[in-house]
Amino acid sequence: MLVIRRYRPADKDTVLTLFSTGILEHIRPCFYNAMTSPLYLTITPTLCAVGYLLGSVFGAVLFPAAWVGLIYYCCHEVYASFVRVRLRTDMQDIPGNFLSRPDDCFWVAEAEVGARAQVVGMVAVVAKHSGTEKYGEMFRMIIFPQYRRMGLGFRLTQTAVDFCKERGFCKAVLETSSTQMAAVALYSKVGFNRVQKFRFISIILSLWPFGNFTVFTSATNQLPREHAHCCQ
Repeated sequence: MLVIRRYRPADKDTVLTLFSTGILEHIRPCFYNAMTSPLYLTITPTLCAVGYLLGSVFGAVLFPAAWVGLIYYCCHEVYASFVRVRLRTDMQDIPGNFLSRPDDCFWVAEAEVGARAQVVGMVAVVAKHSGTEKYGEMFRMIIFPQYRRMGLGFRLTQTAVDFCKERGFCKAVLETSSTQMAAVALYSKVGFNRVQKFRFISIILSLWPFGNFTVFTSATNQLPREHAHCCQ
């Protein structure tokens, strides 16, 4: 049985492990997305040809190998550095950063594993302001791999959406990367609309391997409501 409840201090170690593994697992999809893009598929054999034209078989192997290694390192550091920063900041003090205000909340999904309860998923909502409007932004939606495709992602998202409605937020907002295809499909299914797609730094748009970020939003009165989930 899966239960969604408010975060407790005793959950910290498992939540931090889930957060780290859930973020770092995107390194490989990011790398694959980069290396299979038309631009990168052109650059790799071009470097091989350059090495060959310079009269060096070693260079023909080394240049593309170094390029591929550099791209993997960049993909790894994007996610690894994000994890390092978050473990030192907001994830280090979850009660203080996600539970200290009535308009914020952090939930975990708990399942029976080997006759004991274990945290297998999580999601958070933080209140934000835009002018006179107040809206909820979803963060930290992560589920252990073995508990995916069981409807848990939908339930966690619905919990966050219901909370936004209870708090009277005008809308719910979240963002995800293009490599997280399952998440994109889930948010569309729940009722979110894709409103913006952007990349990191405009000067390297065509070179950056990370891919696009997609922002989803929806007025809370346009999202379905199933259950009430107060964070008290």
